[in-house]
Amino acid sequence: MDKVQHFEIPADDVGRARKFYEKTFGWKTMDFPMPTGLYVGLHTGPTDEKNMWKEPGFINGGMFGRNPQFPITGPTVAVSVANIDATLKKVKAAGGTVVMEKKQIADMGLYAYIKDTEGNVIGVWQDLKNPIKERT
Repeated sequence: MDKVQHFEIPADDVGRARKFYEKTFGWKTMDFPMPTGLYVGLHTGPTDEKNMWKEPGFINGGMFGRNPQFPITGPTVAVSVANIDATLKKVKAAGGTVVMEKKQIADMGLYAYIKDTEGNVIGVWQDLKNPIKERT
């Protein structure tokens, strides 16, 4: 079974949104400059110096500036998969579509966005540093 790996929130004003989530929920934030712009990591629970969870029971997320060329208009989740290419084929076979083809994110992983049969956009993530076994 593939698991939800993280969530993402687009923002019109990333600085304003960052302050909102820090003040409202006490989340910690961390900047990750990307080729497409600033990506802000949202830590919703205790993490270590490598930004890994210190305890079970929560997921972290990220925030980025809203972009008309990006398929995300509202909050979404990302699912961690063993093989992103195989998963994208499964999406199409099940009646979904790929709205952003896979891209490599630094040396961390491969990422794509899909749309399910109901029009919801979901992220698909394949970790390159800690790969998971492919399920059959």
